[in-house]
Amino acid sequence: MKNSSAFLAAALAALSILVAAPVGAQSVGTAISVQTPPIHRKGVVWLKAEILHADARSMMVREQGNQLSIHTFTYADDIQGRMEQISEAGGYQYGDRVKIMYQPGQLVALKVRGKPSKPL
Repeated sequence: MKNSSAFLAAALAALSILVAAPVGAQSVGTAISVQTPPIHRKGVVWLKAEILHADARSMMVREQGNQLSIHTFTYADDIQGRMEQISEAGGYQYGDRVKIMYQPGQLVALKVRGKPSKPL
């Protein structure tokens, strides 16, 4: 009698663990919302860089102070139209020097200064 009640208690404990485990592993419908973080003018940084590739939507640059550091920036809505005009007129070419204003931790160019060279 003692052995059967101990076996029954162990079986019930194992069964309760098996039944409770899948319930904890189920996901409850999660929604992911992507929002553009607000752009604050405080805490911005100017980066001196050299163009590797630039088009109407993004710009890939190499830092002038650290040749191993490469960044890819998209453009803020404020400068998107201007960058499209520059790109249509020939755009920035490999090796052009620019200064890019951005917030650390984000890869959105707020301002871009520098003269695009004449296309080849």
